[in-house]
Amino acid sequence: MKKLIVFDLDGTLAESKSSLDAEMATLLSALLGVVKVAIISGGAWPQFEKQVLANLPHDERLKNLFLIPTDGTKFYQYKTGWEKLYSEDFTAGEKEKIIDSLKKAIGLAAFKFEKLWGEQMEDRGSQITWSALGQQAPLEEKKKWDPDFAKRQKIKTILGPLIPEFSVGLGGTTSIDVTKPGIDKAYGIGKLRDTLGITIAEMIYIGDALFAGGNDYPARKTGVVCIQVRDPDETKRVIEAIIACLKGGQQTGPKDEEESR
Repeated sequence: MKKLIVFDLDGTLAESKSSLDAEMATLLSALLGVVKVAIISGGAWPQFEKQVLANLPHDERLKNLFLIPTDGTKFYQYKTGWEKLYSEDFTAGEKEKIIDSLKKAIGLAAFKFEKLWGEQMEDRGSQITWSALGQQAPLEEKKKWDPDFAKRQKIKTILGPLIPEFSVGLGGTTSIDVTKPGIDKAYGIGKLRDTLGITIAEMIYIGDALFAGGNDYPARKTGVVCIQVRDPDETKRVIEAIIACLKGGQQTGPKDEEESR
C-alpha cells in the first residue's frame, strides 16, 4: 500500500506560477483525506501559499500535506499552523558569486530579450533562480521561449564551470535554478523519506518532466515509482484513479457498511 503521493507543482498540479483550479483543489483535498501528500517544486514558499494553500480548505486534512520549496532545501509541515522544519540557505558571499556568474553566463550566451515581465533574478534564500522573461511573464510567452530546453542548456553549459561548487538545474518553462550541490528532486524525496519515515517503495512521484533533462528526472534516481503526466488535466485523472484504488483497498467493517446505507 502506498503511503505518500509526491507531486511536482508547475505543469503538474497547476500551470506555471498559476493557482490550482477548482477541480484540482477539490481532488487534492479528497486525496488528502485518504493518504499523505507532498509537493516538491523549485518555487519559493510564497508561490506555494499563492498557488496551493490559498485554494485548499483549511481543515485537519492539511496535516497530511507536506510542502518542499526550492527542491528540498526547505521543508514545511502543518501542525496548528505551517511550520518550517529547516532551511538550508546560502551565505551572502555565495549569493553574490552565483548572481555574478549567472549574469556573465547569460551575457556570453548572447540571448536578447525584447520585453521582460518583472525581475529576471530572484533570491529564494536557499536557491537563486533566473527567469528568462521575468518573474511575472505570461504563460503563453514562456511556453514559446524555450520549448526544447536548448536555450537554457546553452546557458547551463557556460555557467557550470563558473560555479562548480553549486548545482545548476533547469526549472519550470524558462528558469535556471542554482542550489547547493546535490539539491534536486531526488534530494527532496530523500528528505521526505528521512523526515516522515516513509520508504521509497511506499511513495509515488507524479510529474510532467520525468524525461531525461527534465526537472523531475532526478526523482527516477531514487527508485520511486514515477508517473509521467502531460499537464494538470491528466494529473486530475491520475488522482481520481489513486483515490479509487486506495479507497478500494480499505477494509469496510460492519459499522462502515451500516453508515453507508
